[in-house]
Amino acid sequence: MSTTPEPEWLTDDEQRAWRAYLRATRQLEVALDRDLQAHGLSLAEYEIISMVSEAPGRRLRMSYLADMVVQSRSRMTHTAKRLEARGWVERRPVLDDRRGVELVLTDEGWAALDKASRVHVEGVREHLVSVLSPEEFLALGSALARVSAGLTGQPGIPVSSL
Repeated sequence: MSTTPEPEWLTDDEQRAWRAYLRATRQLEVALDRDLQAHGLSLAEYEIISMVSEAPGRRLRMSYLADMVVQSRSRMTHTAKRLEARGWVERRPVLDDRRGVELVLTDEGWAALDKASRVHVEGVREHLVSVLSPEEFLALGSALARVSAGLTGQPGIPVSSL
């Protein structure tokens, strides 16, 4: 006889919603990645250069970036090497802390991002935004910000400030 208490199993409605979430998020990631692959980069690479482009001086500490895109430090290093080989980024010592390394977006990387961002935003609109009402899309963002905050233990970013 087991002394482990039974988990609170998902209801039929919860199970359907959970499985729809899993399937749709995987399909969305595949579709967005496929769109970008046709232009020479992966969704993971796009996410990285996009985040670096938005940072002051177009530079971000690699450890921080790895946390933001939910990649291991090792995987971030491999991705950075691929981007560096294309001339899109440079890895440099952090200016105020020589132990850290930051990724710096080059002018060539900026140009590649400019082209890729048009493809990406079209895909996001086609595969997600246009499928939902504005209210559903904002509710999705708010719900996922709460999930992220719960997983990281850090307050979520309100969707209204994104």
